[in-house]
Amino acid sequence: MNQSHIDNERHAGDEDSREPQDAEHVALSKTKIKKQMHDLQDLGAELVALGKDQLAQLDLPENLRDAIREMHRINKFGAQRRQMQYIGKLMRDVETAPIIAKLNAWKGISQQHTGYMHQLERWRERLLEDEAALTELLARHPEADAQHLRALIRNTHKEKEANKPPKSYREIFQVLKEIIPEPS
Repeated sequence: MNQSHIDNERHAGDEDSREPQDAEHVALSKTKIKKQMHDLQDLGAELVALGKDQLAQLDLPENLRDAIREMHRINKFGAQRRQMQYIGKLMRDVETAPIIAKLNAWKGISQQHTGYMHQLERWRERLLEDEAALTELLARHPEADAQHLRALIRNTHKEKEANKPPKSYREIFQVLKEIIPEPS
């Protein structure tokens, strides 16, 4: 056999062994792999930010829990960065869908609660600006104490004119919290 024929066979064999690898690399480019790793690190950062109670509710492997606990003890920036990379690496072996679902559920609850608090603030502002708002509130929530609310509104205006601390203003908010139920 001549040398060029052997070289061609060698190269042909090399090409055959490379084909599956090339197909894998085409499916997931280096950029996509890096993005997935950064996403896992971001998810790991969310886990680090959780409290002990919430962390205990998640089904995480013990080595990941240990890495998260260790992250809380580290106070040097470079070491924190390396630890976050390590947590991201550990996250590769974890089923992330249930973790993401639980985190989203917790965020949804807090977003819903924030919306409820904004609703109470809007009611308070309306009560202070418009007398018809009290009538509307009483129509929606007949159990509310109209006399007490009127007194609080009147006191809030007096406190504002006298530059006093907003005690009645805050109390209106608390009364509204009792009257208007938080959506579940």
